[in-house]
Amino acid sequence: MAYTRQQLKQDKFAETVAEQVSWAVEHQKTLTTVAIVAVVAVAILTGGWIYYNQRDMAASVAIGAALHSYGAPLRAPNAPKLEYLTFTSAKERAESAHQAFQQVQDKYPHTRAAEIARYFVGITSFDMGDIGGAEKVLKQVADSRDDNLAALGKFALASVYRAGNKDADAIKLYQELTAHPAPTVPKSTAQLELALLYQQKEPEQAAKIYQEIQKDNPNSPAAQTAASRLASLRP
Repeated sequence: MAYTRQQLKQDKFAETVAEQVSWAVEHQKTLTTVAIVAVVAVAILTGGWIYYNQRDMAASVAIGAALHSYGAPLRAPNAPKLEYLTFTSAKERAESAHQAFQQVQDKYPHTRAAEIARYFVGITSFDMGDIGGAEKVLKQVADSRDDNLAALGKFALASVYRAGNKDADAIKLYQELTAHPAPTVPKSTAQLELALLYQQKEPEQAAKIYQEIQKDNPNSPAAQTAASRLASLRP
């Protein structure tokens, strides 16, 4: 059966997001962890967040372009520009992506794309060193009526709190996510971050969480990570 123009646009958008997930797996080292980027992509592609009428299609294309900017590789400051999009620093990349995500939010209000863009506005604010701005935006995302998006907001906000030495606030969010997991932030993902936070000051508490992960998910990648970290705790 021949594809319609709409189907082709959907496939192109899916391809764009998939490329960004692939890049993130190899290179992403900032607040936006591989888990976060991957679950956002899954939510976009399978969670019904983007509706393909004309306006929302334009919004989805715009956020795809913003993701492309955020996933662009870095080049040496004195290196010549390449044929594809690159940046000379992580901050420059974050600033460009921040502007693109902000434009999606401003131009397409009341769309799912705008909601997702708000999340990335918070993430890129953090990348730019604007802790206060990131906290403000991610609090809004954390209060979203969409449970999946709210979970992402809380998970990212916890990282912002950790960067600002607000460990108690971060712990509270991780505990909330552990008690009320979402497809975008599974229980084991929140547990691993919570245990990592405990690891330096309360290693016994961290060990308990790692053991729980191993018990609940014995054959999972999370269990393997927990086992590795648990071994490093033992004298």
